[in-house]
Amino acid sequence: MARKKSKKCRAATGLRMAAQSLHHSKSALGDFYRRMRTKLGAPKAITAAAHKLARIIFHLVTTHQEFDDSRFAGDQLRHRKRQEAKLRARARALGFQLIPVDPEVVP
Repeated sequence: MARKKSKKCRAATGLRMAAQSLHHSKSALGDFYRRMRTKLGAPKAITAAAHKLARIIFHLVTTHQEFDDSRFAGDQLRHRKRQEAKLRARARALGFQLIPVDPEVVP
């Protein structure tokens, strides 16, 4: 009896490889991957980032549009503001007050 070879989808493999390379990316997608990796672990983060890349590619192909990174930059800004609000609330609950620091002064 001949043994069946399993065929892996090349597109899925390529998307997973692209998602894994987001680890060092300084883009909004890289931030997404690193957040998911912290929350879910590496294998699930790779799958989540690959799924996000697949949705982006599908949208671009079906609508014949060019990729616009500014939309993801807005998502990143909203995430940062949510994190800052959570941090301020936690500091307030502990009896502290946060004071913003000038980024040029911090080493």
